[in-house]
Amino acid sequence: MKNPLLGKYESVNVLDGELQPCSFDPMTGFFRDGCCNTNALDVGSHTVCTYVTKEFLAFSKKQGNDLTTPKPEFGFEGLNPGDKWCLCATRWLEAENEGCAPKVSLASTHKSALDIIPIELLKKNALDMN
Repeated sequence: MKNPLLGKYESVNVLDGELQPCSFDPMTGFFRDGCCNTNALDVGSHTVCTYVTKEFLAFSKKQGNDLTTPKPEFGFEGLNPGDKWCLCATRWLEAENEGCAPKVSLASTHKSALDIIPIELLKKNALDMN
């Protein structure tokens, strides 16, 4: 999937393959294109495709980022446990350190997440390992 906004940030996953979509329902991603694409404007690095859990959603809310409350003014319906969502790499790592990181899809996690998270941690939490 070519996106002119990506610049040097190609759509490559952590396995060096083509970045696969994360979710179209709910629509996710920094660009709201369904993928965990990124570029230099994405200071939060929304690059980790996750399956959010009740525990993670509570942790995120406690950290000041309520992902469950709908915000219609932004076209955001709120997340429910089991939804797939592109998380900020630093927030995912914080959750991992607290023991509540949601599972990830490696095929849908952007390679730039590796600038923040070691591949071993992502693999340990992957649902799509062969």
